[in-house]
Amino acid sequence: MDNKASKAQYRYYENIPTKIFDRSAEGSKYVAQAIADAIREKQENSESLVLGLATGSTPTEVYEELIRMHKEEGLSFRNVITFNLDEYYPMQPNSLQSYVRFMREQLFDHIDIPEEQVNIPDGTVSQENMEEYCQKYEQDIAEAGGLDIQLLGIGRTGHIGFNEPGSRPDSLTRQITLDKITRKDAASDFFGEEYVPRHAITMGVGTILGADRIFMMAWGEGKAPIIKETVEGEIRESVPATYLQNHCNAEVILDNASADELICKKTPWLLHSCSWDDKLIRKAVVWLCQEVDKPVLKLTDEDYNEHGMGDLLTQHGPAYDINLKVFNELQHTITGWPGGKPNAPDEERPERSKPFPKRVIVFSPHPDDDVISMGGTLIRLVEHKHEVHVVYQTSGNIAVFDDDVVRFVDFVSDYNEIFDMEPEEADSMLKGIKKFLKEKEPGQVDTDEIKEVKGLIRRGEAKAAARYCGVPEDRLHFLDMPFYETGRVKKKPLSQEDVDIVVELLREVKPHQIYAAGDLSDPHGTHRVCLKAIFLALEECRKDDWIDDCYVWLYRGAWQEWDVNEIEMAVPLSPAELSKKKKAIFKHQSQKDRPLFPGPDDREFWQRSEQRNRGTAQLYDKLGFAEYEAIEGFVQYKFN
Repeated sequence: MDNKASKAQYRYYENIPTKIFDRSAEGSKYVAQAIADAIREKQENSESLVLGLATGSTPTEVYEELIRMHKEEGLSFRNVITFNLDEYYPMQPNSLQSYVRFMREQLFDHIDIPEEQVNIPDGTVSQENMEEYCQKYEQDIAEAGGLDIQLLGIGRTGHIGFNEPGSRPDSLTRQITLDKITRKDAASDFFGEEYVPRHAITMGVGTILGADRIFMMAWGEGKAPIIKETVEGEIRESVPATYLQNHCNAEVILDNASADELICKKTPWLLHSCSWDDKLIRKAVVWLCQEVDKPVLKLTDEDYNEHGMGDLLTQHGPAYDINLKVFNELQHTITGWPGGKPNAPDEERPERSKPFPKRVIVFSPHPDDDVISMGGTLIRLVEHKHEVHVVYQTSGNIAVFDDDVVRFVDFVSDYNEIFDMEPEEADSMLKGIKKFLKEKEPGQVDTDEIKEVKGLIRRGEAKAAARYCGVPEDRLHFLDMPFYETGRVKKKPLSQEDVDIVVELLREVKPHQIYAAGDLSDPHGTHRVCLKAIFLALEECRKDDWIDDCYVWLYRGAWQEWDVNEIEMAVPLSPAELSKKKKAIFKHQSQKDRPLFPGPDDREFWQRSEQRNRGTAQLYDKLGFAEYEAIEGFVQYKFN
């Protein structure tokens, strides 16, 4: 097959204009600025702006920026009329999961928009009046002048609004039945899939396409597959977001992670000539190996030419030279000494040999991320006599089933000692807890006592797992960061108080190594917030004397794994070490069998971890390296 034929096979058409930003915050500011400009333009002409709004985690940073503009720049919303995309049905407006409540908390309570200009589908309308109500919603949009701008997120099924697969392009506002995947993704907000409503009211695809301008946003690795289908795939009913390809003024706004599967990001050499740096060369060679099913050192000039990589061959070839370069780079990522090997040269190892032993901090957003994502490396660091501190950033208390609370308070005979109470008072509290849990509504916030018990359950499991890994209890740190302690899936914004807690710990330990969760596809956002707190804390410590001698390594595993071409330190695990890691994960009994918040992956966390670690090892094997049982991968974060 010649080069021209190969490139035709990979011909790329961007079916919707797409902008890719480094971070979601930058993309959100771009959208917020476009909205602000439109509002001001309408104000100059004494006109109203009709704005279609979305809910969920995707648009929250847009709303934060609009609020900032209102407070700091005087942006007024008095000429804005809003229509929200959807609402669960049935749903009371004051419920925790209500989109009415969401919009008030995220936007409306912080700006000057008149209440009568806010429109959100009514989750309390009677079934008998549903059709009439939906027609009235459409009529209200039309009487307001039609949608000027519509904001959208996208679900894993490709839904926009709640227009599930099968929705027609001319559909209007209506009641729909939610897809099983959509209900599963919403389960965390409702504290269980069984509590998620089966229906919703949504604007139709036709309603959305009637907007003058559309912004569809997506953030994070978890959205990458559906974004590829939406932007590069054909228009089809099974992916309603693809209907946006027919709109003359729609834009897809992405961060790097959500764009990762697009050809322009994944395989740019198939589109145009590239500026070949070391990182891109490694990415291309690993991709080529998988395409032709060959190890690195067996790739030929023909393989490069026939798969759109002729210019790489011209600039850096022949194939043998490129192969050897990439093989050596990948080989040097593999180490059985994650803390550095003493009395060994550093040049070809990911970690320094000195100092040895090192002071190490392993940050764990939840009380089990340490063993799930890097349990084998944690065990290895302890065995190598490093001073390992495990830092649990949040209590994880919302992820404990109510039944576990009853089981534990029944079991603990000295319950009164936990709360320093007299037996009669403790007995009264126990009865009160049981009564509350028996009458508890889905999603209802727990009492402080119940949150305390759930936190103690997670803390006890974390201690058991850490002990099993060999970490002394006096090196375990439970930060209970304030942003998390709401008792709800929705958290408070990260505050300086959160950052100060991390700064204090860093300055106490003065680590030579830091391990942190780079698993940003965590659907509930805790990993992302915890990592941001660490980065901000490191920035505050920039002038400390220990900081220049500290390496930061990011792990994944709970939600997805690093690609082999990204990994900068690969720690092989033997069958015995993988088994020990699995047993450490088992210590977290409240998360075993059926975690409260499993996310989109049906597997238990130990299964995800084991299979991902084995999968990474298999990829290294196919690339021509030693055959290991499993591998944990890390990427270095350069903060200096």
